[in-house]
Formats: sequence, C-alpha cells, structure tokens
Amino acid sequence: MATAIWLGVAAMLGAARLASAHGFDPALLDITEGEGGRYAVLWKRRPGPAALLPRFPAHCEPVGEPPRAVTSDPAPQYWQLACGAQGLGGATLTVDGLESRADVVVRVAWRDGRTTSGVLRFDTPILALPTGPASDGWAVLRSYVGLGIEHILLGLDHLLFVLGLLLLADGWGTLLRTITAFTAAHSLTLALAAFGVLALPPAPVDATIALSIVVLALELLREPGAAPTLARRAPWVVAFAFGLLHGLGFAGALAAVGLPPDHIPLALVAFNLGVELGQLVFVAAVLPAVGMAQRLGARRPLLGRVPAYAIGALAVAWTLERILAFGAAPS
Repeated sequence: MATAIWLGVAAMLGAARLASAHGFDPALLDITEGEGGRYAVLWKRRPGPAALLPRFPAHCEPVGEPPRAVTSDPAPQYWQLACGAQGLGGATLTVDGLESRADVVVRVAWRDGRTTSGVLRFDTPILALPTGPASDGWAVLRSYVGLGIEHILLGLDHLLFVLGLLLLADGWGTLLRTITAFTAAHSLTLALAAFGVLALPPAPVDATIALSIVVLALELLREPGAAPTLARRAPWVVAFAFGLLHGLGFAGALAAVGLPPDHIPLALVAFNLGVELGQLVFVAAVLPAVGMAQRLGARRPLLGRVPAYAIGALAVAWTLERILAFGAAPS
C-alpha cells in the first residue's frame, strides 16, 4: 500500500514539467476588415512543433509574404488578405494542423463595428462567418465557456490548490463555505483585471500562486494536536485571500485570448462559468479519494500525509521555477 502511494507521488512530481509545458496557450487569428475587400491579418502561433496554418477561402489571396506553417520564431506574423468584392462575409475559416489538439482563437472585426469570435479546435475545426449584422452572442457564449473549462482542467496549479482546500475543510458546511469563498474571490479579481481596473505583472502572480499552494501544504502537514490556526478555524478566509491571486492567474489566460469588444460582459461571464464548471467536475471526481485519504490519515497518520507532501513538492518546484523565470519574463 505504502509503495503504491509513493509511486503515485513520484508520478505527480514527474508530471510537473509536463503540466507546465502543456498549459492553456491558444494560437490567435485576428482579422480586421479594411477597404476594397482588404483585410489586415495577425497570426500568433502557439509555441511548439504543431504545424498550424490558417486556411482562407479560395477567392482570398495573401498580399506580400504568405504565412508560414512551421517557423523557429514564434513571433506574430502580419500580412494583408485580398478577398475582392466578395469579402469574407458568409465564408468559412479553418486552420490546418488542429489534429495536434491545438486551439485557435479567431476574431474578425468588421468595418461596421461588429465583431465575430470563435474557437477552432479538433472537434470544431470550422468557423462560419455571418453575412450580415446578426448577433453571434451564442457562439461567444459557447466558445468562452469551453475556454474556461479547458483552462481550469489544464491548470494543475489551480487544481492542486482546490485539492488542498478539500483536504483542509472538515465537514460539508465548511467545505461549501470554503469553495464558495474561493469562487467569489477569483471571480472578483478576474472581472477587475478583465476591465482594466486591476493590473499586475503575470510572472510574480504565477510565482505567488505556486507559493500559495506551498502554504496550504504546510498547513496540511501540521501536527493534529497543534493549536488550530486561522486556516483550520476558518479555511474560507484563506480560500478567499488566495482566491484573489488565482483570479489574476485566470485573467492572464483570458488576456491571451482577448475579449470580443461587442460582447465583453458575455464573454467574461462565459469564461468564468466555464472555470466554475470545470472546477465542479474536478471536485466531484476527487471527493471520494479525498474522503479515503482523510480516513486513512485518521488511522495511519504517516500515510495520510502523503498527499500533502506531494502537493507541497510540486508547489515548491513551481515556485522556484517561476521565480527563476523572472529575468526572462517580458516587461
């Protein structure tokens, strides 16, 4: 039994770099309509070996140097697209290489002020553009809910913090207050950051998020007979305080995607809803295991500490990695 648990810890530690290498980092295809059937195109390819390349309708031709599918330089590419009198209205857009499980956020800004947004992925590889001013609010809602779910389920640091909260909370009432406080806090800072009210550099935020998990792991490792701390007496207070930081992390991911100018409130609510749905799925999936770990800890304290050690070890590695990356972070 003990051997199996420690093997599981080793597997989690080995996954740390894998988790950081496969985070939420979509490509971006941003198109702005100009005059005479011309469109300005920004293509920001995600890092990695995937040969992603936008594919436009046959009547559209790139002006100047065409985009490249594979490049050692992940810097954004810019070019003009000439689509003639037919334009892009009513056309479909896709991206080659989506079979690599990459995501591409697409935004089209029309001359009349409308914005069409969508997310291309393996299971939804085509975005149909409207021919007129019909609202695409449903597409925005669907796309940003999916992005929120994906971000939380790929964010191992956020999930480990939630797992730590589940292990810390004692009883259903405490658990409900703790998860609610965490949700309220990260929803607040996500909204403030999305509307430009609050702005902090992403590198220190990411490092502090990892450090919050270290603090939570240390609390889980306290002796059972020790004097109760604030985290034990009122874990929802700690959840709210650290949830404010995690909300800034969610905001950083949302900033990489952007918000459609004509559907900012809807996209923000949809992204946050997706985060909450993903979080609920995770909580429902791990609650039985959390209950088993708590019962095991009551009978065999040494084995009961294994989850806390695993969480703390990962968090320490992330904290050091993110602090060391400060110098390489863009200003």
